[in-house]
Amino acid sequence: MSEAPSHAVPLHLLEEIVVLFGSALVVIGLSRRLRAPPVVGFLITGMLVGPSGLGLIAETHDVEVFAELGVVFLLFVIGLELSIDKLRRLGRLFALGGPLQAAAATAATALVALAFDRPPATAFYFGFVVALSSTAIVLKLLQERRELAAPHGQAALGILLFQDFLIVPLLLIVPVLAGTTAGDLSQVVLRFGGGLLMVALVFVLGRFLLPRLLDLIVHTRIRELLVLGALVACLGGALITERLGFSPALGAFLAGILIAESDYHHQVLAETTPFRDVFNSMFFISIGMLLDLGPALAELPLILGLSLLILVLKGGTAIGAVALLRFPLRTALIAGLALAQIGEFSFVLIRAGERHGLLDAADYQRAIAAAVVSMLGTPLLIALGPRLADRLATRHRAGVEPPAEARRDHVVIVGYGLNGRHLARVLRAARRTYCIVELDGRRVQEARRAGEPVIYGDATRADVLEAAGIRRARIAVFATNDPASLHRGVRLALALNPQLHVIARTASLADLDDLAASGAQEIVAEELETSIELVTRVLAHLHVPGNVIRAQARLLRQGAYEMLRAPRGSRTVSEGLLRALEQGTAETFMLAPEHLTVGQTIRQLDLRRQTGATIIALVRGEEHFPNPDVDQRLEAGDVLVLIGSHAQLEAAFRLLEHGPQEPEATVA
Repeated sequence: MSEAPSHAVPLHLLEEIVVLFGSALVVIGLSRRLRAPPVVGFLITGMLVGPSGLGLIAETHDVEVFAELGVVFLLFVIGLELSIDKLRRLGRLFALGGPLQAAAATAATALVALAFDRPPATAFYFGFVVALSSTAIVLKLLQERRELAAPHGQAALGILLFQDFLIVPLLLIVPVLAGTTAGDLSQVVLRFGGGLLMVALVFVLGRFLLPRLLDLIVHTRIRELLVLGALVACLGGALITERLGFSPALGAFLAGILIAESDYHHQVLAETTPFRDVFNSMFFISIGMLLDLGPALAELPLILGLSLLILVLKGGTAIGAVALLRFPLRTALIAGLALAQIGEFSFVLIRAGERHGLLDAADYQRAIAAAVVSMLGTPLLIALGPRLADRLATRHRAGVEPPAEARRDHVVIVGYGLNGRHLARVLRAARRTYCIVELDGRRVQEARRAGEPVIYGDATRADVLEAAGIRRARIAVFATNDPASLHRGVRLALALNPQLHVIARTASLADLDDLAASGAQEIVAEELETSIELVTRVLAHLHVPGNVIRAQARLLRQGAYEMLRAPRGSRTVSEGLLRALEQGTAETFMLAPEHLTVGQTIRQLDLRRQTGATIIALVRGEEHFPNPDVDQRLEAGDVLVLIGSHAQLEAAFRLLEHGPQEPEATVA
């Protein structure tokens, strides 16, 4: 008999990975046709291939290891997209919103459990399980919807980050509640505080050491070293916080924030995103594999009732927490619905509860089933959140302040972010009437301190827009970060004033069709404008005349959407540029003191004969000389207005800078 090959175990693991991703390809392909998010497809894949489904994978331990890595990489990438400055902006949501939501969810769940005659220890344990939301699911869905920068996205992010910190003391409290360990809450607090202090110390050291380590790696110019360095930072941070008793994902998140402060975070993000996607998909599949379909189907009415109760309790307490921080009702509703599910770290608490005797086998499966159902419902809640929020918000008038005076033919600016502030400043300087509509209370206070005419309210509400005088306005500019509210606001504004000229700003070209369908007459896509700015700067550096640059920018704007969607069809733009370059054009040239032509007269310069270009005007300080006299002497600081072809102007620039070139001597 020959011995089994030494690679039998690795091959078994390889078979499991092939089954997982092969099944995921089929299920996600079907879910895509049904317009279901990939997260739902991964969860269903886990149910189908797991031990209680088709049984294609009987042992889930190896998959769970990969799943934990998926959460680690997800939090690492999220940290890369943040920074310490951005994290400071979440301070109030993290320090106040997080504790409010966790305490309210725990207390509400415990009260319900006590009403069903559960022991106090078990009741509070259930509260801990329900209090945590899914960082992986919520942030992934918000990123896909491009709503992470929206007010409700920021509210959800701040609370989720607090929950990630909260998992550590909750794990320490579980054995105390079960009575399986000696000690009291004071020891738990001491251990948690000591661990938190160590995490802070490691973070401070990492902020000093990690950028220098990345500098050394980048200077080697070996791309693979940057990938390895990023992986070491991610997994090393996870290992440190895990050894200190905290969540490994927390360490990866902090490592990502440290790298985000460096100049290399964009490249690190690009290199590590594939790892995140692979392991993160395994995480969602493993969650589906935990569900035992037999007991869940047998108790389906009970499971659905528990899931609905969890969504109501959790969503309600999250809505209340955000609203108490003086966020608008619409923002609180959308954020609360996004946080209504049970999170991935709750499964860690569920296992700990079973291990310490707080859960029997039946309760364990009910908790798993209710958690999975709540996760499956999350994409639907996030998609329906804005619509439901709008319907409920119509029953409550927002805190609208009437304009100080009746306005007519004015500009309504929706959003007081960077774009809104710049536009307001320019309109004020131009003595144009305008009114600002802003949903963020802090920005409203900032605008009022600056003396701006601002109204607090939601621009998707008719009463808010009417208070801003939308029916009498000439222009409305929408400069918000929330794509869903942007589309609704544009449609509502045009419904109230069909003659209104609407200019909408969007971050991505993907929103162009929807905004155009909503009725926006002009759409400013930051992605497109950035590309045009790059083109104009390159052409300017190459001394392409200004009017040619402007013509090319105009051509790009006219045909860029089609060009960017179908790059092979962009020939007309290139031909337009060639035609523009061939045409005669005008350009300006300022004489510097070092230019050799300073002090010469226009006659002596003889520019037209030598280059073909013609001086049609001269500007000296505040004086303007059209058709200057040929005996006009040139001085430093003079601005010459030239006309000619592109080649003639290039020759004129060389002559003006360096003077006439001496002909090369010939040898007889």
